[in-house]
Amino acid sequence: MVSIKDVAKHAGVAVSTVSKVLNHYPNISEETRIKVATAVEQLQFVPNTVAAALSSKQAGRAALLIHLNNRTQAIDEISMQYIAGAVHEAKERKLDIITIFFSMIEEMSLEELTVYLKSQNITGLIICGINRECRALNALIENQIFKTVMVDAPLINESTSCVWVDQKQAQMEVARKTILDNNGHRILYLSGKKNGYVAELRAQGMEELAKELNLQLMVKCGNFSELQSRKLTFEYGRDRDVIVCASDLMAIGAMRALTEMDIFRPVCGFDGITLMGYAGKQMNTVRQDFYAIAAKAVEELQYLIRGGEGREVLMPHTLVRLKYEDIIC
Repeated sequence: MVSIKDVAKHAGVAVSTVSKVLNHYPNISEETRIKVATAVEQLQFVPNTVAAALSSKQAGRAALLIHLNNRTQAIDEISMQYIAGAVHEAKERKLDIITIFFSMIEEMSLEELTVYLKSQNITGLIICGINRECRALNALIENQIFKTVMVDAPLINESTSCVWVDQKQAQMEVARKTILDNNGHRILYLSGKKNGYVAELRAQGMEELAKELNLQLMVKCGNFSELQSRKLTFEYGRDRDVIVCASDLMAIGAMRALTEMDIFRPVCGFDGITLMGYAGKQMNTVRQDFYAIAAKAVEELQYLIRGGEGREVLMPHTLVRLKYEDIIC
């Protein structure tokens, strides 16, 4: 069995330095971290704590990687539902799980991230909220270093599954209903973040619907931001028949702007967050069961850890028209 001394010798550093790198100490040079990470990878070193966890009767240890929006608390509901669903299901399956926020790892290289996760005894990952700019995480998945379940990202290989709703179909359904119910033709579509997997597929759904219904489609990037959506609605909403938004938060921003302009335009969103019930106007939206999605992701991770191959798992979605009475208790 490879020891920490073997890693130190291979990397040309002291044993204490290897320990500091494995435990993610600060003030370690990038060059030293890379040396240690390379040695760990080449020797396939597993810390004793990880070996002990793997040899125990526990089902394993997973990490839920999740992105919290630091600019607003309005959509933390989604993240909290993901956490609650994952923790409950992991407990039922006797799978130890920890939560890691993107802000804790966003500056790490692939080597640093790998060492960090292995030092935490991680055997599998559930990742929520990844986009193409998350280079280390995308490389981690491509290299199949851990068994991984993606939530809301179509990344699938032998070691990686994806759990989500059919983003393109759901976007088409809610937009079609809103447009046809209101005889709309000139459509403003407020899309999500650039380089986002979910945003890209929802936008594709909207473009396909525009061709199907022969719509005049104007697309603007709302960046999943209530403020940006508000600004775009002030600028372009008056001359449109319907405003379709790729998230509920943007739908709320659009509706608030229309109210201030004292005009009515039908607006629809996507996600089904509770905040939609307080928007002042009823709006169509796609309701996702984030709790159930996270629970399914845990189930899928256990399937992968036990030898299953990566696959796409589609979860159900529903179209709803949220009102205040639906969300009070």
